[in-house]
Amino acid sequence: MKTKSSESIVDVFGPVVSSYSRAQAIDDGVLVDVTSTAREAGFKWPAALTRAAWYDCVAWTDGDSRSQVHQDEAGRLWDVLFMAYYAIRTATTPGDRLSFSLYRVPRDGHSIEDEEVSLKLIAGPGDAGEPVVTIMLPNED
Repeated sequence: MKTKSSESIVDVFGPVVSSYSRAQAIDDGVLVDVTSTAREAGFKWPAALTRAAWYDCVAWTDGDSRSQVHQDEAGRLWDVLFMAYYAIRTATTPGDRLSFSLYRVPRDGHSIEDEEVSLKLIAGPGDAGEPVVTIMLPNED
């Protein structure tokens, strides 16, 4: 007879029906791996942006530069990661979630002025339990 302390999660909930790993999400494009640039910005852990956060704050084409204002994805990504890193370094309360904001030109085909946008950073376990960072829009999670 098993005691409560010797019960496994499978004993309590049953076998896993389905799982979706971080690696699969990156392969599928649900997450965009930005670890290399994040390391340059000071991050020690692997980092990714959700596709929605990427599209809203980073994605930029030559067509966008022609119809709006000249920018590039590398610069926009740097802005996101720099502000995320700054928010981490200046946080006054511990936790695994952190909100931060930055100014970016919206990708709407006509804007040339920047607007403030809020993002959320979550630190959590990766596929093997290692620490990872994910940056997303406030309504994602």
